[in-house]
Amino acid sequence: MDHEERDPQAAFRALLHAQRVWDVELPGFDPAGAPGDPLPLFHRWFGEAVAAGQPEPHTMTLATVDAQGCPDARIVMLHDADGHGWHFASHATSAKGRQLAAVPEASIVFYWATQGRQVRVRGRVVPTTAEESAADLHARSTGALAAALTGRQSEVLGSVEELARASQTAWDKARAEPDAPVPTWTRYVLQPREAEFFQGDERRRHVRLRYRRAAGGEWERELLWP
Repeated sequence: MDHEERDPQAAFRALLHAQRVWDVELPGFDPAGAPGDPLPLFHRWFGEAVAAGQPEPHTMTLATVDAQGCPDARIVMLHDADGHGWHFASHATSAKGRQLAAVPEASIVFYWATQGRQVRVRGRVVPTTAEESAADLHARSTGALAAALTGRQSEVLGSVEELARASQTAWDKARAEPDAPVPTWTRYVLQPREAEFFQGDERRRHVRLRYRRAAGGEWERELLWP
């Protein structure tokens, strides 16, 4: 038996240190040619991530803080990105929903490893109307509706059997009533105050372009050291 087999921590470190980053040809990025608004650049990079075969490019990390200022983060799905901001949805009664009600500020991060790109957006989060939230939910799949109907997100679960029963009931209702209401389901919009576009470089000369909203509402651009 060798040392790594005797020491799980050593085995983990060896595995960790064997991993490589960006063993692919990365695209270039000339910030001088970037648009004056971050949204068109996000649309372009998203399309390029899809074309490059990035798995689940519409998933993002959403970071919030609770009423005590403690940070929290999880992966959620992007529902839209338009002139109002970056859209996502959840139950208002979930942990993230309660945190956003207490502190309506958040940041989101996209990481597209196939191209060595990150997009970070920070700003205020506002809920949309009940009508928009309902339309958001019912435009999605039966499974999404069933998950929403199951409810109780982030609450303590007694057993996997309890979840199975509640999920089956929710699936039955979602199939029978595709327009079933879920009052707690809420679509949110992160209104951007700052957006950063990061292009990785194999020689670590990463390009970072940050957009910041000025007092008058227009966007200012600046480069950041990697």
